Amino acid sequence: MQDIKRFYKAATAGPVAEGFAILLDGRAVRTPAKAPLVVPSQALAEAIAAEWQAQDETVQVAGMALNNLTCTAIDIVAPQRRKIVDDLAGYGGHDLLCYWADGEEELLRRQQQAWQPLLDWAAESLSAPLRKTCGVISQDQPPESLEALQRAVENHDALELTGLSAAVQVSGSLVIGLALSLGRLGGAEAHRVAQLDEDYQAERWGGDAEAAARREALRLEMLTAERFLALIRQNATSN
Repeated sequence: MQDIKRFYKAATAGPVAEGFAILLDGRAVRTPAKAPLVVPSQALAEAIAAEWQAQDETVQVAGMALNNLTCTAIDIVAPQRRKIVDDLAGYGGHDLLCYWADGEEELLRRQQQAWQPLLDWAAESLSAPLRKTCGVISQDQPPESLEALQRAVENHDALELTGLSAAVQVSGSLVIGLALSLGRLGGAEAHRVAQLDEDYQAERWGGDAEAAARREALRLEMLTAERFLALIRQNATSN
């Protein structure tokens, strides 16, 4: 959506038959695909309405993260659910946490501390033990583990799947994304774990402003995914 001139005074959330709608001066908002912007969670609806209310004379649509994630869930994820599930599950075959440093003892120590507990969690809680390797050569994973990860992804509805997708794409790891979605990690910790290698290299060789800005943008995206998932599950209506 392109930025538009503000045409409303008040943005609010209101109950409808399917859940909660976002209302601009009492008129329901629709997605870019013209579907009703309705969510099952009052908390999420109120947070989206707050994004609309916070706009100035120009409505900067790109900056309304919760609104945009919700529109993505309704317009893209729900109609293409099978493809989205398969694409996300595919990350399990080459998960970031399975590729450890080759010969750098300090980095290996940090990976052991940060990554191994998540791999143990995946094995125990998701029934998805994954094989590790050092270096970047592809490591095949047990089919049973990949099937278990697929089931874990499938257990997410369209909104949850959108939040999960955001976390997986930011981190490059299905395990990290699922750990965030299922409450094993918070957003700040998920970002730290995902950026472990980059932060180590920046410590060792020095960073630059562009790389630091990129890491900060990824951190904010992860925090948004965490908030989105939390709002979805807060006081949601039952279908």
